[in-house]
Amino acid sequence: MVNFQLDEMQEMLKELAREFALEEIRPKAEHWDATSTYPKETILAAHEMGLLNLHIPEAYGGPGLGSMEEVLVNEELAWGDPGFATAAYATALACAPIITGATDAQKEVWLRKVAEEGALASYAVTEPGAGSDVAACKTSAVRDGDDYIINGSKMWITGAGHADFFFVLAKTDMDAGYRGMSGFIVEKDAAGFSLGKKESNMGQRCSDTRSINFDDVRVPAEHLIGGSESGGWMNAMKAFDVSRPNIAAHATGLARASYEHALQYSGERKTFGKHLHQHQAIQFMLADMKTKIEASRMLTWKSAAESDAGIRNTESAAHAKRFAADTAMEVSTDAVQVYGGYGYSEEYPVARLMRAAKVMQIYEGSSQVQRMIIGREITKDL
Repeated sequence: MVNFQLDEMQEMLKELAREFALEEIRPKAEHWDATSTYPKETILAAHEMGLLNLHIPEAYGGPGLGSMEEVLVNEELAWGDPGFATAAYATALACAPIITGATDAQKEVWLRKVAEEGALASYAVTEPGAGSDVAACKTSAVRDGDDYIINGSKMWITGAGHADFFFVLAKTDMDAGYRGMSGFIVEKDAAGFSLGKKESNMGQRCSDTRSINFDDVRVPAEHLIGGSESGGWMNAMKAFDVSRPNIAAHATGLARASYEHALQYSGERKTFGKHLHQHQAIQFMLADMKTKIEASRMLTWKSAAESDAGIRNTESAAHAKRFAADTAMEVSTDAVQVYGGYGYSEEYPVARLMRAAKVMQIYEGSSQVQRMIIGREITKDL
């Protein structure tokens, strides 16, 4: 029999995350969004509470927990505020290819910086002309003695303005396509490294997003992930099997928050002598919201459970990310509809949630890319 019951530790962790979201995130979320303030202090507080970077192994100072524990926490953090959840998760994403592909010596240095010193990191793969098509990236890394020299630029890098170091995907062989890609650690104070301006985004405004530039940035060869030029692309893609269940959890948390606001409002507002939820049209909307949220959570849990069991979860992670992201957009839009004119006002939280939801269908692989992945997975043996 499949067991959907969480164990005692998971329940406690989930409740801890819920309390943190209620007390430390929700009261500040509107201000962060209105002022585009990066919530660094609260991110560090969440780290100190043991709510971030849960997948860093105990051998390198981390909690050594599984994907299931991470998705439980991330749903609650995004329920608090999806912009905060994205900003706080950036370091975990950057650590994923280090965990899966770095040498023990590299893990000892960079994972400990995160786990024990609270260092922040960013995952730098996307470029102005290479978003979904990662293999089209043009950033280059050329060997020069004991160093590599990196040139190029990256775009839409989450947390870039506050990161202490970056996981950077660059081409060491420009003619080999994705096989010529390698992963590097680049520190923020490297000569020739510079930040672009902070982007003014439609939603999730507290999540610092900007371009980064490499102008003859010299990186020690020991910062080459895994010590080998081959496999950088594959290692970077493996990170998505780890991260996509968590982005699905973010989307589920956002959808849940939107639904809860709509449900509460439907019990407060009256039209034609009835509470909103007494009108069948509204009740059906609420019912559809709840069904989609439950389905999103189950897909998320399945992909996380497969990851923890050592089962390749590429397909299930794509299902979870695609469905949950689309659900977040649908449910938040319907929540605005339930509020009516009030929902279109920034004075009410559903407007902010709807703005935040859209990017979930775009980053970490768009909904269309997830369909491509699913299609590839289900037809590969035909």
